[in-house]
Amino acid sequence: MSAGFAGLPRIDLRPQEAGGSPSAEASATWRLQCSRSAGLDGAADDAARTILADVRARGDAAILDCVEEFEARTITAADLEVSNERWRAASSNVSDEVREAIELAARRVHLFHRTQKFPTTGIEKEGWSLHSRAAPLSRVAVYAPGGTAAYPSSVLMAGIPAKVARVREVFLLTPRASDVVLHAASVAGIDRVFEVGGAQAIAAAAFGTETIPRVDKIVGPGNAYVTAAKRQVFGVCDVDGIAGPSEILVMADASANPELVAADLISQAEHDPQACAILVTDAPDLPAAVDAALTRQLGDLPRADIAITSLREHGAAVLVADLSGMIEAANDYAPEHLELLIERAEVIAPALTRAGAIFVGAWTPEAAGDYTAGPSHVLPTAGAARFGSPLGVWDFMKYTSVLKLDRAELEAQAKAITALARAEGLEGHARAVECRLKDGDA
Repeated sequence: MSAGFAGLPRIDLRPQEAGGSPSAEASATWRLQCSRSAGLDGAADDAARTILADVRARGDAAILDCVEEFEARTITAADLEVSNERWRAASSNVSDEVREAIELAARRVHLFHRTQKFPTTGIEKEGWSLHSRAAPLSRVAVYAPGGTAAYPSSVLMAGIPAKVARVREVFLLTPRASDVVLHAASVAGIDRVFEVGGAQAIAAAAFGTETIPRVDKIVGPGNAYVTAAKRQVFGVCDVDGIAGPSEILVMADASANPELVAADLISQAEHDPQACAILVTDAPDLPAAVDAALTRQLGDLPRADIAITSLREHGAAVLVADLSGMIEAANDYAPEHLELLIERAEVIAPALTRAGAIFVGAWTPEAAGDYTAGPSHVLPTAGAARFGSPLGVWDFMKYTSVLKLDRAELEAQAKAITALARAEGLEGHARAVECRLKDGDA
């Protein structure tokens, strides 16, 4: 058996007796599993608060100090932005195979997101008009992690929807930009790249510094410090969400191939020791078969130590009584990625209402969604799929209400407006209407 892996922890949610309920212990364990958080407090939150205040006060100087402290690099402000020369050289260093893969992914991401149209809407009547006017944001920052792995795919998945929305300027923030990430930025249409990461990058984008302009919105996943910083700058600018570790829930019945179940659990577990990989099944013999497959596949996995920690500490095999129990468990967990390795998967999918993305059937691995399928892989995590949505063109649009009344229409509404204003103790509001309706035009 792979060192340190002794099988997925079990949670048995089957009724203890006919018509009964699961054990209190199992129910409590499952509730705890479902109530995972995205690092909303703790040391990362405190550290991010200190960095944000420093960058807001000292700008570039604070950024440079952070780069030296956290990355052991001594640079000047002129080094923060990646030069056009380095950008071009980076693209030429990427292999043909990877270049072709990036270009295929980019085409499919662009093709899908072009379908997300947001027209101006409203009402036109004689004497009045009301509209919601759609317009893109002016400047957006895409954050791409640069820790235990490089993520050119995240650059495509966040940068391309912003460009489809016609955002005027899209920046990339990433520490130690690799050649492949820089090439992906070029393909995505990114306008400028700043080689800075962590909470200090979020601070620079939110507040602006002498070198890094202030943005309207920050999108893209990051570590606990990035997440804490994004939460704290919300309101100064917009953010796409509060991202937690990557996660997958695989619904599998007796028809599922244990090797595929194991492979898909590993595909998320290898991201991060904090990643969550959950199997939910009504087939009592499947967890043991999946454990055996996991053991085999972990044996030669390059990131086995990371995956084993994830599976041991945050994974689970959840046993339920039947298909309805699987659906209930999946909706309770509200996973970032939900895979359906079950019979009649396409028939069951509409009942699954709380997931960031649903992968229907054995030929639709979550890995396809990460890279080439088309919809953005920037998804709600930590249960936020209960109310959150995948990143899309909509994240880069804003609406402005545009109102126009003529005198007759204001007169028709005046009695109600002034009554409501005075009921709220706002005499000035009432007078602002009445002064327009005195003899003569406003």
